[in-house]
Amino acid sequence: MNETPRGAIRVLLAEDQGMMRGALALLLGMEADIEVVAQVAAGDAIVDAVLRHEPDVALLDIELPGMSGLDAAEALRARAPGCRVLILTTFGRPGYLRRALEAGAAGFLVKDGPVEELAAAVRRVLAGETVVDPALATAALSAGPNPLTPRECEVLTASVDGATVADVAGRLHLSESTVRNYLSSAIGKTGTRNRAEAVREARQQGWL
Repeated sequence: MNETPRGAIRVLLAEDQGMMRGALALLLGMEADIEVVAQVAAGDAIVDAVLRHEPDVALLDIELPGMSGLDAAEALRARAPGCRVLILTTFGRPGYLRRALEAGAAGFLVKDGPVEELAAAVRRVLAGETVVDPALATAALSAGPNPLTPRECEVLTASVDGATVADVAGRLHLSESTVRNYLSSAIGKTGTRNRAEAVREARQQGWL
């Protein structure tokens, strides 16, 4: 078994696509001062893996099975505050950036950047900096905050698979009239015509 180089930055990778995960591990492993000490494919495996392997930096995708990278970042803030979190995602959405920073992430990058930029970001977040993709930061500032309340987000999320109002009400233990009110409010705030469009817009903005 290879030992971690003395003084190397210990990194955990959370990415559900095996080819992408393997490529990232290989590329980061080529950096003399970085060692990938753990790889996971599901969000609900992140906290346990961090506690077991004690990485310096957790590099997390957002859309993962079991638990999102954003929820995992929040869990790590409570369970492993010494581990710095860097979000790396395909989806450069302003709402995701805001949620990541609110969850305690130290950085947010999109996957289309060069690996040298990623390696530099790992070093910078470990040094205490906050690293954010510049174009995304500008977009987030212009987009403004999420207008939806947590309950409206919850109702929209419960509606994503075409569930009926009755289904949503049952899942969330709400009355059907209350669900309709939340959906109506969310549709109004997103400037859309129906709940399918509201869900699509909220996802596009990164609010869900």
